[in-house]
Amino acid sequence: MKTTLLDRQTPLGRPAPTAPADHLTLRRGAARVLLGNWTGASTVPSRTLYPHQWSWDSAFIAIGLRHLSVRRAQQELESLLAGQWADGRIPHIVFNPDVPYGAYFPSPDFWQSSRAGHAAGAPAAPETSGIVQPPVHALAAWLVHRADPEESARRGFLARVLPRLTAWHDYLLTRRDLGGGGLAAVVHPWEPGMDNSPAWDRALARVEPAADTFRRADLDHGDPADRPTDLDYGRYVRLASAYRAAGYDDRATGHAFALEDPGFNALLVTGELALARMADHLGQDGARHTERAAELTRGLVDRLWDDDAGIFRARDLVDDTLVDHTGVSGLLPLVVPGLPADVVRALTDTLDGPRFRAPATGLVPSNDLTGPSFDATRYWRGPAWFNTAWLVERGLRTHGRDARARSLREAVVAEAGRTGFAEYVDPLTGEGRGARQFSWTAALALDLLHTDHDPDPTQADHAPDPALTGPDLPLTDLEELSR
Repeated sequence: MKTTLLDRQTPLGRPAPTAPADHLTLRRGAARVLLGNWTGASTVPSRTLYPHQWSWDSAFIAIGLRHLSVRRAQQELESLLAGQWADGRIPHIVFNPDVPYGAYFPSPDFWQSSRAGHAAGAPAAPETSGIVQPPVHALAAWLVHRADPEESARRGFLARVLPRLTAWHDYLLTRRDLGGGGLAAVVHPWEPGMDNSPAWDRALARVEPAADTFRRADLDHGDPADRPTDLDYGRYVRLASAYRAAGYDDRATGHAFALEDPGFNALLVTGELALARMADHLGQDGARHTERAAELTRGLVDRLWDDDAGIFRARDLVDDTLVDHTGVSGLLPLVVPGLPADVVRALTDTLDGPRFRAPATGLVPSNDLTGPSFDATRYWRGPAWFNTAWLVERGLRTHGRDARARSLREAVVAEAGRTGFAEYVDPLTGEGRGARQFSWTAALALDLLHTDHDPDPTQADHAPDPALTGPDLPLTDLEELSR
């Protein structure tokens, strides 16, 4: 009897005989998105709105790509690491030199990384931005390794990325410990990944916006009602210009914006645990990373937990106060295994309470639904995002909330497929917003189809599920799958 592509013994083929038809359709759609956004070395988040390589996007994309091609998932991370600076930072954008400057702002001529960042160790090429994004990379690398350990060993993947990822975390835990409390600080609203969250409003009000001397390319492809305002952008530009003028030196810059963000630091904890697993796997001592994860967890609870509100909050380092804002970043520490039990209970109660319950979609809004700053459509001021849902789902499983995790997982898969892999959705109506055919939406929906079989990579060194391993699909098969 003739076998079809989906009958073959491949990472995507094995689950197919028992998978629902809509899951097969979603697999094909997700593969189509990831193929369409592949540039030959990395994956753009969107062909229109985001034509370069973004840092935490690539980490999430690699997590999904491992189910299509482990080698391509490795390449995704390796191409990002090619833009790493000598001081350890992984910049939030690695620019494609073939893309015209006018296609995206701020472009390489604004950041001037190779010149302005020379003293901080920026590479001569490729050109990059000078700021960073959340440290999802170590978790992604360990997941990619576990998808096919033999291929990883053959290519020396872990041995090559471990020192680079360690240097990245060292940078965050030393040069970015601006508050002296052991947590990493963010120095621009783009760094925690939730660009114009209301959590930044009070800090941004201190910033004099730059004069209107720039052209926003994002408005060519996005609805202005969905995007940050011109006033916000003027302040973003002012902060980035001041950082550039100081040579991207964290100690020399007089930061008008400096906060400890709970989501950013929670991901640093999980990254440290992943580094510990990598080190142990390579016969090195991972104890340093395990100890740092424990210290970060203590700092996260001591400095950012608001017991009265039942959520983590950002700390503004300029006036050393907790920011009075309730957003999804405050739920992301659920991914941390070592949280106290009472904190986990309070977080799950908050997740299921009126501030984050969105029955229309089952997803998690980015902002408190009941708060005065909630906006269902504007970027990070209310819409539900697929990457934060993926992290919350992982956190629920980490703490044994399996039934709640399953309902969130089903919502992510359903909404990703229904909206054409939208960048984000209106949590009240389910309307897709932002870019379509968005890479991390496709990648993470694809990953959640495999989650029930995927052991936690930050825990014991389990053998991978055989249904998720095997030879990479040849490119021709990936293209056939996506039809």
